[in-house]
Amino acid sequence: MNIIVCYKIAAEEQDIVVRQDRTLSFERAEWKIGQYDLNAVEAGVKIMEEVGGKVSALSVGDKTLDNSKLKKSILSRGPSDLCLVIDENLKDADTYLTARTLAGAASKIGFDLILCGEGSADLYNQQVGIQLGEMLGVPVVNAVSKITPQGESILVERNLEDEVEVVEISLPAVVSVSSDINISRIPGMKEILSASKKPVATWTLKDVEVVDDMKRLKLESVLAPEQMDRKKIILESDSAENIAVFCEYIRKELR
Repeated sequence: MNIIVCYKIAAEEQDIVVRQDRTLSFERAEWKIGQYDLNAVEAGVKIMEEVGGKVSALSVGDKTLDNSKLKKSILSRGPSDLCLVIDENLKDADTYLTARTLAGAASKIGFDLILCGEGSADLYNQQVGIQLGEMLGVPVVNAVSKITPQGESILVERNLEDEVEVVEISLPAVVSVSSDINISRIPGMKEILSASKKPVATWTLKDVEVVDDMKRLKLESVLAPEQMDRKKIILESDSAENIAVFCEYIRKELR
């Protein structure tokens, strides 16, 4: 089975600096693979280990992607190779342009199954996987907590509010996995050393037949929430009286 696992890099949250005007500085921030995407990578590698085939990692973005540490980080987790679409027009790309670029790259690579995380670690829009499946014209299912290969199809489970939904999907398909599908592995020294020997392909938007004017949204600004002083109201016990007082404070704040 030929599997593509999609991922996005995000800034390390603890390294982001909030300026006085509430804008964010990423100058000191390290870049990492999004945690939700690591679940997709792990799911793809486990399927490969079970039924054979190949896992290709795929990401799109600006020149920040062209980082040897990031490449080694993803390849050490099990994918056989890595494909990157790097173009400055992909900086702050919206979900449509991201999905369209992934679709172009996936068509160039060839696939039976594409796996995405439940959302990106930064914006968490949860839209790219759905849009990607629609653009490719293949079945797409999100919030998947278990995948069982069955030859020309896969059996997936989705944990709904009060039940578990089981769906059989014919391949090729796109699946977005939930964060509770697995615990992503931590690469050992052997995997880290061998990662540098795996092939990496780098393309531009032109290489995947995507024009650079497809961005539907323009990012105007990103601001941190306004800081508010704590009320410093402390209720010492969970008595009925204190709970009533607590509820009254909440009501006042919501008015």
